[in-house]
Amino acid sequence: MSSDFDSKAFLSTLSTSAGVYRMYDVNDVVIYVGKAKNLKKRLSSYFRKNVGHVKTRALVSHIANVDVTLTHSETDALLLEHDYIKQYMPKYNVLLRDDKSYPYIFLSQHQHPRLAYHRGPQRAKGKYFGPYPNGGAVRESLHLLQKIFPVRQCTDIYYKSRSRPCLQYQIGRCSGPCVNMISEDDYMEQVKLAELFLRGKDKQVMNSLVENMQLAAAEQHYEVAAGIRDQILALRKVSEQQEVSGERGDMDVIGVHYANGIACFHLLFIRQGKIFGSRSYYPTIPAQTELNEVLRSFLLQFYLNADIQRTIPTEIILQHEFDEMDALSSAISTALDKKVQIKSQVRSDRAKFLRLAQTNATNAVMTKLAHNNTVEQRFQLLEEILELSLPIARMECFDISHTMGESTVASCVVFNRQGPNKAEYRRYNISGITGGDDYAAMNQALNRRFDKITELGKIPDILFIDGGLGQLRIAQKIVDQKFVNIDKVPMLIGIAKGEGRKPGLETLIYGDSEQSFTISHDSPALHLIQHIRDESHRFAITGHRNKRQKTRNTSTLETIAGVGPKRRQALLQYLGGLQQVKGASVAELAKVPGISQEMAQTIHDALRGD
Repeated sequence: MSSDFDSKAFLSTLSTSAGVYRMYDVNDVVIYVGKAKNLKKRLSSYFRKNVGHVKTRALVSHIANVDVTLTHSETDALLLEHDYIKQYMPKYNVLLRDDKSYPYIFLSQHQHPRLAYHRGPQRAKGKYFGPYPNGGAVRESLHLLQKIFPVRQCTDIYYKSRSRPCLQYQIGRCSGPCVNMISEDDYMEQVKLAELFLRGKDKQVMNSLVENMQLAAAEQHYEVAAGIRDQILALRKVSEQQEVSGERGDMDVIGVHYANGIACFHLLFIRQGKIFGSRSYYPTIPAQTELNEVLRSFLLQFYLNADIQRTIPTEIILQHEFDEMDALSSAISTALDKKVQIKSQVRSDRAKFLRLAQTNATNAVMTKLAHNNTVEQRFQLLEEILELSLPIARMECFDISHTMGESTVASCVVFNRQGPNKAEYRRYNISGITGGDDYAAMNQALNRRFDKITELGKIPDILFIDGGLGQLRIAQKIVDQKFVNIDKVPMLIGIAKGEGRKPGLETLIYGDSEQSFTISHDSPALHLIQHIRDESHRFAITGHRNKRQKTRNTSTLETIAGVGPKRRQALLQYLGGLQQVKGASVAELAKVPGISQEMAQTIHDALRGD
């Protein structure tokens, strides 16, 4: 505790009301946010002479000031606490980093509506179903829908350019609305059924299909009736596979395991009595944090994060009870304007779901701990082989990827004592060099990485270069230039591929002495080097492929001055596609609405390279 902070004087002024407190360090940074039903009683517990908890002692030693906000009730205090944690991200609080947007199934409002995967802002007009726990759940659902309801899932560009049925129509996965293979009314009927199915109205869909089949049979349209019969069978099969509970409730079942500083919350999302999906969360846990605080903090942050849209169940089921369950349930219900119950004593199907979630959470933590132990052993062996006096805290590896010099991308991946640190990964789009010049590409990437580097910057202990002696010399030259006035200089090691590029035959080269050495193929230290090398290669080639695909997907019309989005759309729609635009004469181009004779000549010349 800061010597400037007078805890006795502070406590003497405190109220016994409910409220929220913020603790600051000497730099006026919020290090902890908490709430209390009785502020004076709660804050007095921090400043006793004998504080038994290690985390509390560490926290108190950094307190320079405490700010208090009174609230009307404990529920209000919980909600305000959540807002402050989200605002300040204090290092002594349990923090749930759940910043990824959730995926949805999107049903458009086109003349022939389209079912599609969607993630991000919901700007397009249409209906959004979800959110789903992950992208795999969306793709699986779309695949099932395609088997049951022949509603198109193709992109608008593909849809508009069709002149004959595609393969999806041939295999019965689409009804071919693009080429009028189905009437408007029949297509919209399939869209309506698909929408009902996505809303969980399975029985209503089934009854509607049965009525349609009987009507078709009565009118002696036997082929139509047979098609609907197959649709009913497919729907029934899917429903039987998904039906795992006799209860139709909506609930989130949370399995929790906390060991050695690692906590896993495994959530089963149960909707309409079916497993809608599952997802594991690993919140950041300060050392020596008690399980009760971990549970309360996770639930508060997970369900009150307004930045992430998610369906809220009527029940949240936990195995562990904690003191503030009722208050937390009330706070969530108040904030979301929906009655939500938190339960721990459950039976029957709920108990089965809870056991499943608990097993998954336990296995996840055990796997993570085993992985961390393995990575730690590999780091220690590498330190022994390289004869390092200090432990390795950070390693980086650079790689270059291109295809015949096209769309060159450099990658920088980062490993720490826990393995890959993906938040620190970086890609560099390389430009202004001769295509295929890997030396120039490496030079540019490293210059950008270490430009204006200082003692306070993130300096790797080891810098790996995926390449031979030539690229290593480029890297050594840049390190010598950039680290002139810096005490800490990264160790440079080149990773030269072995004969036939076979793993285990790599030659390692020290940057400063250019001495080469090898490590036994079965050594865990070599496995660590191979891991970071392979990860840098994967990250580089993924970036390169994305860049190359983006370049190739860019329409040549976009490079023509004066041809904006509206004119491009008019050209493609009027003439039927890019190939037709390229093959059109000046007179044909001039017939397109919004295209003058002069503009038609400009487009014609640009597309032919004149």
